[in-house]
Amino acid sequence: MMRTRPLKVALLGCGVVGSEVARIMTTHADDLAARIGAPVELAGVAVRRPDRVRAGIDPALVTTDATALVKRGDIDVVIEVIGGIEPARTLITTAFEHGASVVSANKALLAQDGAALHAAAAEQGRDLYYEAAVAGAIPLIRPLRESLAGDKVNRVLGIVNGTTNFILDKMDSTGAGYQEALDEATALGYAEADPTADVEGFDAAAKAAILAGIAFHTRVRLDDVHREGMTEVTAADFASARGMGCTIKLLAICERAVDGASVTARVHPAMIPLSHPLANVRGAYNAVFVESDAAGQLMFYGPGAGGAPTASAVLGDLVAVCRNKLGGAHGFGESAYAALPVSSMGEVVTRYHISLDVADKPGVLAQVATVFAEHGVSIDTVRQQGKDGEASLVVVTHRASDAALQGTVEALRTLDTVRGVASIMRVEGE
Repeated sequence: MMRTRPLKVALLGCGVVGSEVARIMTTHADDLAARIGAPVELAGVAVRRPDRVRAGIDPALVTTDATALVKRGDIDVVIEVIGGIEPARTLITTAFEHGASVVSANKALLAQDGAALHAAAAEQGRDLYYEAAVAGAIPLIRPLRESLAGDKVNRVLGIVNGTTNFILDKMDSTGAGYQEALDEATALGYAEADPTADVEGFDAAAKAAILAGIAFHTRVRLDDVHREGMTEVTAADFASARGMGCTIKLLAICERAVDGASVTARVHPAMIPLSHPLANVRGAYNAVFVESDAAGQLMFYGPGAGGAPTASAVLGDLVAVCRNKLGGAHGFGESAYAALPVSSMGEVVTRYHISLDVADKPGVLAQVATVFAEHGVSIDTVRQQGKDGEASLVVVTHRASDAALQGTVEALRTLDTVRGVASIMRVEGE
């Protein structure tokens, strides 16, 4: 039997995502009520610019006083889609204090202060759900937190930013340079006017922190994630990748050490074999590859951003939180019992592709090989091309620690025969 008194929802933010949340709440009202067991009512919408026309939203619901809205006391659920650290953090904790559970899409805040927000929710007996914070519409957080709760996750490897994937895919498929591909992404609306958060890996790093924390039951903050952007990736890098049967993706990689005693989280461009499922993720799509003991290899794929896809994840959380409210129950809170240390990037072990500009004369290869050997980095393959006294030397290594590789590169730069280190790229997914 359905409860007739509606559950009241406050919406903080009514931009691309918030407006889609409001639209779906209206157009799918009957279905949502049937799935929840009670109707849901949009009780207020907090915005910065109240004069803007918002189709389908009663102007009487619109307010600029978000604090007053979350303090009303009759709000059951607050949906936060304004982003950023403040005022979002204060509004969420205030909502908990005044009786509301929270659904958020705020990856930056959760990566920085997720532990404190979970603690605040637990203290007040509220729910904090955030499926939409990572990979848009793709169900990912709930499978990691619930479906794989009985398994041991060892690695999460993914493309979690659609803008960067579009740019790299365009460079790969058309031969375009970075700036040309970025300009097209901007013209099509995939890239912001200031794309720094995407192309420098900040967005992906926040998502990696969230995923690592859930997968490994360990607190991982944004500061724990090693981050490198993709602005230095060139057409020459793609040519080298194709020669190895690879392509290049900006990857978020969260993994448990072989001995299980620590974890790492990192974001950087990497070459991956064309045979790997992530290599065929095209355009602005996202995909995440999960490896666990019992389930083996799983892949989650779909649109990782956009108003309607992200709103889909928000509404899924809304249904879950409302069901909990009606049943007098609470969903999953933070699981950080493992408390594993987060290792530095220097301890990460992988393969590397290094491109060197060297003098085209006898003995250069022997000098370079000696430097690699002195730092304990084993060479897998070498390719050399020379012309008019200049040469390009491409070295692909066996697995080695990042610290050993960095030491190797520093030593190479001291050689008179090495004119420069053109690029260094990790090779993943093998």
